[in-house]
Amino acid sequence: MSISLTSALNQRIGANATGDNGPVVKPNSAKDAAKNEKAARDFEAILLTPVLDSLQKTFGGDPEEVKTPGASDYRHMATQALTQAIAERGGIGIAQMILRHLQPPKLSSED
Repeated sequence: MSISLTSALNQRIGANATGDNGPVVKPNSAKDAAKNEKAARDFEAILLTPVLDSLQKTFGGDPEEVKTPGASDYRHMATQALTQAIAERGGIGIAQMILRHLQPPKLSSED
């Protein structure tokens, strides 16, 4: 199942406007802007999870730990918590790029 970034975010935040370059979200209130920010941060955390998970597997510690029942589940939960915390504190910039993309274009007033 493949969903584009824009359609996934628009479903998440309930976008209802369409611009020339695809869907454009026009925040009508602070509540809409907060929903956009949360959706962008959540999406960044989702993208960071497999990256950090693969790093953990590659550079992880004791090979005996892998044999412990439930260790991979706890490691995955810890990775998810870490990526969510990273994204909520600014992340690596993916959320900001998404938010810039969702903003309506600015019109110049030099007429």
